[in-house]
Amino acid sequence: MIERYTLPEMGNLWTEFYKLKTWLQVEIAVCEAQAELGYIPSAAVEEIKAKANFDPKRVLEIEAEVRHDVIAFLTNVNEYVGEAGRYIHLGLTSSDVLDTALALQLVASLDVLAQRLEDLIGVIRQKAREHRYTVMIGRSHGIHAEPITFGFKLAGWLAEAIRHQQRLKTLRETIAVGKISGAVGTYANIEPRVEAIACQKLGLKPDTASTQVISRDIHADFVQQLALLAASIERFAVEIRNLQKTDVLEVEEFFSKGQKGSSAMPHKRNPIRSERLTGMARLIRSHAGAALEDVALWHERDISHSSVERVILPDACILTHFMLVEITDLVKNLLVYPENMARNLNCYGGVVFSQKVLLALVDKGLSREEAYAIVQQNAHAAWNKPEGNFHDLITKDPRVGNILSPEEIALCFDPQQHLKHLDQIFQRLDI
Repeated sequence: MIERYTLPEMGNLWTEFYKLKTWLQVEIAVCEAQAELGYIPSAAVEEIKAKANFDPKRVLEIEAEVRHDVIAFLTNVNEYVGEAGRYIHLGLTSSDVLDTALALQLVASLDVLAQRLEDLIGVIRQKAREHRYTVMIGRSHGIHAEPITFGFKLAGWLAEAIRHQQRLKTLRETIAVGKISGAVGTYANIEPRVEAIACQKLGLKPDTASTQVISRDIHADFVQQLALLAASIERFAVEIRNLQKTDVLEVEEFFSKGQKGSSAMPHKRNPIRSERLTGMARLIRSHAGAALEDVALWHERDISHSSVERVILPDACILTHFMLVEITDLVKNLLVYPENMARNLNCYGGVVFSQKVLLALVDKGLSREEAYAIVQQNAHAAWNKPEGNFHDLITKDPRVGNILSPEEIALCFDPQQHLKHLDQIFQRLDI
C-alpha cells in the first residue's frame, strides 16, 4: 500500500498523482475492512495491496473514452491488479471514494498550514520582544491618537494568529470526515461497519448522516476559515503598507541589493509584498462565496459543486500557504525605524498627550467641560502649524499654570504614563 504523505509543500498535495494516490488509499482501506468482516478473501486483499498502482496519464486516456474519472481510475488499477481487482469498489459509489479522499487531502493541507502558521507566530513573537518598548504613536481613523509601542501593535497580531491556530485545530477535526455509505447514503449495498473500519484506518471519522456526498457545509466552513486567516494576513500587510508611506516611514519592507522599485523613478521602495498579500486575500474571500454556493445541492446529490471545488479548494490552500510563507518572511526581515516613530509621536509639540492634560485638570477640580475646552483650544492652536507646539501653549496658559505645577505638566507629556500596563498584555502572550 502507498505510504501516507507527511507534511510536503502544499503544491504537492494538489497534483493529479497525489489525488489518485488518496483514491487508492480509500479503496484499499475499504477492501481491508471488507476482509476483516469476512466479505472478501484476505488473500485477495494482500494481492491487491501488493499489485495496486496507477498511471495518471493512462487514467486520462481511459477517461477520454469513458467520460468518468473514477471508472477510468478503477480500470487502470485493475490493469495492474488483475483477477483480484474484482473485489475493489464493491458496494461503493464514486463519491464514497471522492469525498473520503478529498478529506485526506484537506487534512494534509491543514497540517502544512498549521506548521506555516506556527512559523509566523514565532517570528511575530520574536519581533514583538525586540520592540516591546519601542514607543510610537497609536492611530485611530488614521489620525494620531495616543502613544503605544510597536511591540504592543505586534502583540495584537500575535493574539490574532494564535486564535487562527485554534481555529485550524478545530477545523482539522471538522473536515476529517469520510463516507462509505453507498449511492444515496443508506448503506444499501455495504455495511456501516465497513465505513467505520475504513475511516479508522484512514484517520477519519464517519459522517453522521451523509447523502451520496458529504454535505458541503463542512467544505464551506473550510474555505471560510482560510478566508478569515487570509483576512488577518491582509490586515498585517495593510498596516505595513500604511506605516511605510513616505510621510510616515516607521517600518519598511526589506529592500534587497539590486532590487528595483520603479521603471521610471529610481528612488522608489514600494511595499510590493504587502500589496501582493492584499490582493491574494481578495481571491480567497471570493472562493468562500463560491463554497457557500456549493452547499445547496439538489436532493441527495448533484455535481454542480464538483467543478467549483476543483478550482477553489487547491487554489485556497495553495494561496493561503503562500501568504503564510510570505508574511512570515516579511515580518522576520521588516525594517523598523524608532527614530521616525519618535519624530511622528512628538509632532506639534506632543499634541497627542491632550487627554493626560485633560484628566490632570479634572483631577484638580475643574469640570470636564471646562477642562476639555481649555485643552482643545490649545491643541487646535498647535495642530497642523509648522511652529505649533502644544506643550509650550499649555505651559504658558495661565488657566493651566495656575492649577498644575511644571512637574505635573511634564508628567502629562511622559509617554511612559501610557505604557505602564502593557506588561500584563505581553505576559499573556509570552512576549
